[in-house]
Amino acid sequence: MKYDFDRYIERHDTNSMKWDLLEERFGASDVMPLWVADMDFESPPEVLDALREKISHGILGYPKVTDSLYEAILNWEKTRHGWTFDKSAITWAPGVVAGLAFCLLAYTKPGDGVILQTPVYPPFHETIETAGRHIVKNPLKRENGRYVMDLEHLEKIITPNCRTIILCSPHNPVTRVWSKDELEAFAALAKKKNLLVLADEIHQDLIYSDAKHICFASLSEDAAARSVTFIAPSKTFNLAGLSSSVAIIPDETLRGQYQSALTRFHLGRLNMMGLIAMETAYKECAQWADEVMAYLEGNRDFVEKFVKERMPKAVMDHPEGTYIFWIDFRGYGFDDKSLQEFLVKKAKVAMNNGLAFGAEGDGFARLNIGTTRARLEEGLTRIAEALENK
Repeated sequence: MKYDFDRYIERHDTNSMKWDLLEERFGASDVMPLWVADMDFESPPEVLDALREKISHGILGYPKVTDSLYEAILNWEKTRHGWTFDKSAITWAPGVVAGLAFCLLAYTKPGDGVILQTPVYPPFHETIETAGRHIVKNPLKRENGRYVMDLEHLEKIITPNCRTIILCSPHNPVTRVWSKDELEAFAALAKKKNLLVLADEIHQDLIYSDAKHICFASLSEDAAARSVTFIAPSKTFNLAGLSSSVAIIPDETLRGQYQSALTRFHLGRLNMMGLIAMETAYKECAQWADEVMAYLEGNRDFVEKFVKERMPKAVMDHPEGTYIFWIDFRGYGFDDKSLQEFLVKKAKVAMNNGLAFGAEGDGFARLNIGTTRARLEEGLTRIAEALENK
């Protein structure tokens, strides 16, 4: 490999949420952080060099969005995901969750329902509730040892005041990469019921070799016309702190409504460093993305084997995408409260609280594998040994 993902980089006292909020979030500072979805790997050196070059110039005035950035985004989506669309479809968001908040303002009214397929990323819940809308749940169901969308139930809950859904694709936290057949069935229902699809595809590049991501809007003209798709370099290239995301909205009317919401809050432009990092990542860092995924796949395979052998009463589905895995600890008799207390006080690890993803997460925890193999092994060993002594 050209890049070294085994190198440990000290992150304590670097203003890191993942490392420096442990005492505040978990009540202990001596735990290993295996939570928040950023990786412990250095960002691509090509990106860091581009940022240093701009800093060395010495002037950080208002930035211009260059044609080369648009081309980098278009080429990335075409090359990596087979999705082509017009440059005019591209607009911006200071983070995917912020973009979703703008969508709720643009496309829904106070009191409207917004559909979530739970368990799902906690900020989705908060964004809906703080916007004065209410969550309508379409829980994922279990079939043949994995999570699937419950389209029969989904059809029943769509109403004139509840016709917006946040599609998490790939799904965080259950690690599903929706198949083409699944997405086509979902798209057919969306067309039938006139459903607006807000597609969070921020994890689209974090796909293992036995799965394939398909952009929802690439399925058909109808899918493109009824959807807003969010992507970002933040997860792929470990650039989350730059808060720079892309909203792809092929339909002119939907795009105009979204941009009006941006304008209302004067948030239509991204920061200079985010723009530079995004363009460099999409233009120059395909090899880094390939290599980090190869390393993460090794981590995935290690975790699967470890959980089966050392935590036999825990259940983890075969992960198809993302580097944040969903583990069911209920076989050990845990509920949410007792599990968190056990992980922090006995195992000395910090993992995301399953209940934060919805009631379906009671007794689950989310594991971040985006770290060195050595630290991952140490963290899992802590959990296994604590379980053995439980």
